[in-house]
Amino acid sequence: MADDNRVIVFYDERMLAHEPDIEVPFLPGRMDKRIRSLLSGLGVPWKYPEHPARLTAIRHLLELEPVPGVSFEAGRAANREELGRVHTSSYLERIFALRGQSAWLDVDTTAVSPGSVDAAEVAAGTAIAATEAVVAGRAASSFALVRPPGHHAEPVRARGFCLFNNVAVAAAHARLVLGCQRVMIVDWDAHHGNGTQDIFWTDPDVLFFDLHRAAPFYPGSGSLEEIGTGLGDGTNVNVPLPVGAGDAAYLKAFREILVPAADWFRPDLILVSSGFDPHCHDLALEVSYDGFAAMTGILKALAHRHCQGRLVFVLEGGYNLISLSRGVRAVLQVLAGDEPPEPGQRGLDEVAAAVAFHREAFIEPPSE
Repeated sequence: MADDNRVIVFYDERMLAHEPDIEVPFLPGRMDKRIRSLLSGLGVPWKYPEHPARLTAIRHLLELEPVPGVSFEAGRAANREELGRVHTSSYLERIFALRGQSAWLDVDTTAVSPGSVDAAEVAAGTAIAATEAVVAGRAASSFALVRPPGHHAEPVRARGFCLFNNVAVAAAHARLVLGCQRVMIVDWDAHHGNGTQDIFWTDPDVLFFDLHRAAPFYPGSGSLEEIGTGLGDGTNVNVPLPVGAGDAAYLKAFREILVPAADWFRPDLILVSSGFDPHCHDLALEVSYDGFAAMTGILKALAHRHCQGRLVFVLEGGYNLISLSRGVRAVLQVLAGDEPPEPGQRGLDEVAAAVAFHREAFIEPPSE
């Protein structure tokens, strides 16, 4: 078993080559016309939200404020066999045919630039590399800083800025190659992981647990009643949340639903689709940095209880660069050994000290 607090962050600059630019001419076709029509109706300038600065902002913060115990390694590209475990051959053929081109793929405004297919292969492969490092015992936990994100990508369709489902590719690899029998995937992104749910909908050996902002928020799926089917009945757990839900709601769901589910399922490995758009600076949920840290602490304890501490984080969304980078750092601090603070408690000791300091001044009324 690896040092409990050794963390490897996987990062590869090849993923910066994914850079859709709506000002660049795209392949002609009906999809391009539909997207252009939608964007023109916004009445305001629109830029592709999933851009390279998401990764460089995180890396820059971690260079300015390094976390002791965290080291960096490069990723690798996933091959066709690895991608084909969760995506159909026909879908892969369509995506590979777009290598080196610019195109709209989907009415959700999912697009590719000339370097996007290569970047997406590296994103999926880097999630695999992070998983291999943990299963091999080189680190107790790892964090794959990847883009494009993956949890909206379905077996046959790109959606929501996602091309390949990175966390699903890693989970399939863990089971088919690394010897893990049961994998738990926890998705705390503000958006429901519709693609991951779809891929493992009938699979009894993958427990998918997803907290997200409720429909009609994108992608509109993830109701309580969506629990899987067939052999997978009961291994799909959704917790839809209202606008404004924050630390207390997330932690209650973790402690009262996720923990019992994990104790029932007994995973060999825990993967986390970690989006940071639930932060209050991003998409109308109110999770704080301490909230992300507290959730990480719970997951770390579950990993120690059930799977020798094996815990892998895979980046999903998060579009405010400050809250994204600070959120990642908050997670890494806990993985590297810091005790997670209880959300809402910061400053209480300082206020208590101030109370003691000022108390005597207000016992007697002011003299006239």
